[in-house]
Amino acid sequence: MNYWLMKSEPFVYSYDQLVKDKQTFWDGVRNYQARNNLRAMKKGDLAFFYHSNEGLAIVGIVKIVKEAYPDPTAEGDTWSVVDIKPVKRLKNPVTLAMIKDTKSLAKMQLVTNSRLSVQKVEEKEWNTILDMAG
Repeated sequence: MNYWLMKSEPFVYSYDQLVKDKQTFWDGVRNYQARNNLRAMKKGDLAFFYHSNEGLAIVGIVKIVKEAYPDPTAEGDTWSVVDIKPVKRLKNPVTLAMIKDTKSLAKMQLVTNSRLSVQKVEEKEWNTILDMAG
């Protein structure tokens, strides 16, 4: 299993909205590295749901339920989406400040490449963040 982090501005699409919707496709990715990460996701992989701009925190966990296919909101097949569903809300959100203050997370993509909207998360980083969330 692989682990990921997916960013969304909560005023555009929040974790609460995902819970309400029960499932959605992750669209709007227009960065090649983020798109390649979407295409590398496998059914059953898990991802952190990160609220960007507002909140700046990991707030929940989602599961990849359908692997990459063409983004229906874009022309052609350059861009991809995956389907996700909520798994659980974190007991305590893990903020970007907390992550930056944790030495073992210094190499996490959220710290080193903060603008990337879909990121790989190493298993050790995943477990550290779950511990931080309680």
